[in-house]
Amino acid sequence: MNRPAAAPALHSAPRAAGPDRPRLLARYRRLVFLAWFLTLDLIMFGAFVRLTDSGLGCPDWPGCYGHLSPLGAGDHIRAALEAMPYGPVSAFKAWIEMIHRYAGAILGMMIIAIAACAWRLRHLPGRSPALAFGVLAMVCVQGAFGAWTVTHRLMPLVVTTHLVLGMSLLALMTWLAAREKSHDPVPADPGAGRAWMILGLAVLFLQVALGGWVSTNYAALACMDFPTCHGAWLPPMDFREGYALLRGLGQLSSGELISQDALTAIHWTHRNFAFLVIALLGALAWRWRRTPGLAGPARLLLALLALQLLTGLTTIFFQWPLPIAVMHNGGAAGLVLVGVTLLWRLSRAGKPARPGRETH
Repeated sequence: MNRPAAAPALHSAPRAAGPDRPRLLARYRRLVFLAWFLTLDLIMFGAFVRLTDSGLGCPDWPGCYGHLSPLGAGDHIRAALEAMPYGPVSAFKAWIEMIHRYAGAILGMMIIAIAACAWRLRHLPGRSPALAFGVLAMVCVQGAFGAWTVTHRLMPLVVTTHLVLGMSLLALMTWLAAREKSHDPVPADPGAGRAWMILGLAVLFLQVALGGWVSTNYAALACMDFPTCHGAWLPPMDFREGYALLRGLGQLSSGELISQDALTAIHWTHRNFAFLVIALLGALAWRWRRTPGLAGPARLLLALLALQLLTGLTTIFFQWPLPIAVMHNGGAAGLVLVGVTLLWRLSRAGKPARPGRETH
């Protein structure tokens, strides 16, 4: 006699869950765009940390001399400052380092929430949570390298890897955000545009790694003239020591101080590889500057390439001013962002435009 009463209860569950889906989708979408924006900010603030020599402002991890903030570590900071007045520790540098860590922790919690929302939405069409969990794994690895930059005393290999992983996290977050944003349909892609964009992104990431190696080895001012370096097209360079990976900051693999020839090799390589990046990405952007669905990002890519060239030259002629140096790092992040957006849209080439995912 209870069976007729049970049937409506079974069928009422999906109807009750239905109204929650739009709210969950909207919450998921807001989280994705906020996390994407915070990732971009963190990359630029990370450059500020590195360029102000604040990476060891709190020489332990995750706290500051065992405290949650520099406020509780005042005695330790003053003692370190008295011992080394021009060393890596000061109250200003400690706050810069800890603010970066706080922002990283907030981003990690937001990505956990994104993965949780993606899991709850997994039964909807086209809503696989795989990418969201990939982003979660990436941010965990990135957090580990953030700790190792401190515990390994700013070892160039660790710091450069931390930068490249940050850019990789931005690329994944951009792909995640691009799936939630509508765009004009892209025509069929007979010219293997997606393959060319993948190549362009690979070359761009290599240039990011080379740039990170310049920054972490303090080789930005190794060549003070342009287009030559030390007045020569091929100055004396030591590539073997310059690109020896397993060594400490400012040291050769033998433990001696790094030579000027090694720093020159690091700077010269990054400078000249930039022309290949500009030529490849510039040609692709010029080709797509009037293509429906690609025109906006393509034109932005051209503008960012010009900005990168300008800020790169400015750092040489004006001896690495901090705002320009941070802008140069931000420009690299912008190139990754736009490149991934173009790749996403090219993956949709020849397919009908679809509205943002939140309308499913």
